[in-house]
Amino acid sequence: MSKNSNHLDNVYGAEDSNASREAYEEWAKGYESENIGNGYRVPGIGCSLVARHVDCNEGAVLDAACGTGIVGGILELLGYQEIIGSDLSPAMLKSADTLTAYQRLYEHDLSNPLPEADNTYNAVVCFGSLGPGHAPAACLEEFIRITRPGGHVVFNTRAETYAEQDLKNKVEDLEATGKWVLIELSPIFRSYYLAEPDVTSQIFVFQVS
Repeated sequence: MSKNSNHLDNVYGAEDSNASREAYEEWAKGYESENIGNGYRVPGIGCSLVARHVDCNEGAVLDAACGTGIVGGILELLGYQEIIGSDLSPAMLKSADTLTAYQRLYEHDLSNPLPEADNTYNAVVCFGSLGPGHAPAACLEEFIRITRPGGHVVFNTRAETYAEQDLKNKVEDLEATGKWVLIELSPIFRSYYLAEPDVTSQIFVFQVS
């Protein structure tokens, strides 16, 4: 049964990282029940594309903006054994910390540089956290920096607003300057089966040069 609330509007309408943190702190307790109850599709589809392109035995994966750990839990079931998670919200991280999926979790605002060395990760994944009211486009450069050459960066965008976002320009600039190569682009799909019919997603798989 679908359940509607103003939480999604609050996170998309956040004007800065402090507002975004506050919105997710308020949502954390019911985040999974609401999203899963509404048939949230992005984590499952996103992780299927990760499994298609990222070898689970070739190094660590950073789950950037990991939230309550839905993505990490799926990746663990798919055989990924070294998953690190970061998120803006302490309440979300508290939930993720109850799982066995993550080797390490830490609080981080993606508007700041990641506290990770260059070429550390086999892949960075970021689902549900790029677009209006969310992480800035500049974080994509950080994802590339911490991913080894030949590794992958996999993320989704909110498709119906993508053309209007700075995110599109950043994605295309990084491709034009040879920082990464597009390996796969999913069809546009509804983010939720049972709610928000106008909210759509598209998933990008890039290989770092």
